[in-house]
Amino acid sequence: MDGSGVDYLWIIVMFLSAVWTLILTSFSECSRRVKARSISGHPSGPYRDVGALRALATCLQPGVSTLDRVFESSVCRNPHLDCLGTRELLSEEDETQEDGRVFKKVILGEYRWMSYDQVYKEVRALGSGLAALGQKPLKNIAIFCETRAEWIIVAQACFMYNFPCESHMYMTHTHIHTHTHTHTQKNKGNLFIITSKELLETKLKNILLEVPRLRHIIVVDDKLKSGSEYPRGISVHSMAAVKRLGAHPENVSRQRRPACASDVAVIMYTSGSTGMPKGVMISHSNIIAGITGMAERIPNLGEDDTYIGYLPLAHVLELSAEMVCLANGCRIGYSSPQTLADQSTKIKKGSKGDTSVLRPTLMAAVPEIMDRIYKNVMLKVEEMSVFQRTLFLLAYNYKMEQLAMGYSTPLCDRLVFRKVRALLGGRLRVLLSGGAPLSAATQRFMNICFCCPVGQGYGLTETCGAGTISQREIHTLIHLVRFPFLFFVCHNAFCVYPGGYRSTDRPCPRGEILVGGPNVTMGYYKNKEKNTEDFFVDKKGQRWFCTGDIGEFHGDGCLKIIDRKKDLVKLQAGEYVSLGKVEAVLKNCALVDNICAYANSEESYVIGFVVPNQKQLLALAERKCVRGLWEELCNNPVIEEEVLKVITETALTAQLERFEIPRKIRLSVEPWTPETGLVTDAFKLKRKELKTLYQNDIERMYGAK
Repeated sequence: MDGSGVDYLWIIVMFLSAVWTLILTSFSECSRRVKARSISGHPSGPYRDVGALRALATCLQPGVSTLDRVFESSVCRNPHLDCLGTRELLSEEDETQEDGRVFKKVILGEYRWMSYDQVYKEVRALGSGLAALGQKPLKNIAIFCETRAEWIIVAQACFMYNFPCESHMYMTHTHIHTHTHTHTQKNKGNLFIITSKELLETKLKNILLEVPRLRHIIVVDDKLKSGSEYPRGISVHSMAAVKRLGAHPENVSRQRRPACASDVAVIMYTSGSTGMPKGVMISHSNIIAGITGMAERIPNLGEDDTYIGYLPLAHVLELSAEMVCLANGCRIGYSSPQTLADQSTKIKKGSKGDTSVLRPTLMAAVPEIMDRIYKNVMLKVEEMSVFQRTLFLLAYNYKMEQLAMGYSTPLCDRLVFRKVRALLGGRLRVLLSGGAPLSAATQRFMNICFCCPVGQGYGLTETCGAGTISQREIHTLIHLVRFPFLFFVCHNAFCVYPGGYRSTDRPCPRGEILVGGPNVTMGYYKNKEKNTEDFFVDKKGQRWFCTGDIGEFHGDGCLKIIDRKKDLVKLQAGEYVSLGKVEAVLKNCALVDNICAYANSEESYVIGFVVPNQKQLLALAERKCVRGLWEELCNNPVIEEEVLKVITETALTAQLERFEIPRKIRLSVEPWTPETGLVTDAFKLKRKELKTLYQNDIERMYGAK
């Protein structure tokens, strides 16, 4: 078909979509733009949701002030509803790749569900069993486990029996010795660790001798590996055995000490992207305040919703999201990044990924995952025929214009974006991004192609994950007016003066963001120096946390995150470079899977370490007639120069300043994964470790002798 055929078809599509839009505009409240007003009645911009702030309490239901009571209340309302679901493992096999590497592939069945009442009974039996083994109220219990149904059952048991749980993502000799060992010595208690069979054998077993007070290991898997030997004095139990112990009549009747709102519920460790992970003490009231604010931002949350859980539960974003769901009668189906979609690394070709089977309505994601989806879909678009690609881009631009005016495009959604939406199950109605800034291009793409709101949340472990979150009805418009990182302020914030920014700057006051409110946590576990540095109480008794993030307030009151104090580097000529900003822009380059920008204050330019996209780099090498193995290509100066050209074009298109664009790069042969220690489990860069790894390259790129 020639180009005129495309034009005629698109005229028909736009006409029908416009007619449908007019109908929706006339009869549907959802198609109207939201215009928030202040208490005085004057327009106050989308950042201010005064009605919600008036109604927002620090608890989900009156008189329910601890997490165990929140869950009990939900069980009473929804005893027979599905609560937690896990896919059945049908088979697994090894698959040899062309390069000789062997990957394990799985075939999974349907989800099997436990009801709210069944989960509650398991929670109670497990808590009773832990108490029977000697676990005491207000004494810490460590969880070192993958995201799965058993994790949340363990956490709820700890909440019910007032055992503060230490939520570990990294379990090393130094980490255990610094925190858990010292704690148990002081309190003369027996240490419990709850883990999985795989993590026990691969990560924990070699450091058990370094924890002299460890007495009990509870393995969440049903069957323990026979023949394994453990240090003397350590008992290893299956979770099923502990629940059977707890169900014994004499243990069921055992008196338990309920938690108070001010008691520590979780000691959650930060990601460690800037150094040693810090344990953040989070009370029951902190978590309830945070999830109350989150729940208010998701309309009609309830039993018709299905949430897919796959992010690390040891991080506050996933834990908060799942707590919101449990409090509102939703069901949670568990997944992993390796089985999430049909094309995920562990899914056997031709089998279904978890999103295709579960078809969730709610999902939380970190920008790393959404960036990958965006780039993969756009690469598929490039491979389409001229007709298909033209149709997709016309629909994309048309929908972007309609969203900017506050209208929906049901016909485009059905005809053009249906297959893209099916990648995540086809039923998503809310997608929440957190953990790091999401680029404008990626958020715009997700809003348009997945046909659901993509809200950005801003918060930290120290603020219980809650700080600000975009309002659902209007966040689809934010990026379309070129404000890439806008958040709607739910808690008080104000600015101070780090790094050349001033709260007196005009027209936009700028400075470090401080967060205050009932979500601000109790402080760091056994780290008095950092507590004094990062937390303080003002003269009015308000507790504040210093985020380390740099923000600016716009005229309508919206907050834009523009920098991070530790990511700011002043170049030799005096220009400030935000490394995080540079990385967020360049991750949208098809040739880049990951990138770390680096700058030395004694030098005049930025350099970068790049994990290239294998498919794109091989195609580039073929176009340039460069041959060789993967390692040879990554070390080839011709390929390095060509990648730098593409990165520079991407940077200029995104309007980065010349001094912000990396002048030299180093291509990485291996990807950066949490297992390599170069990124956290949330895929945040560990700059110190990356600098150490690439020290020789840094000296080379800066011309050191």
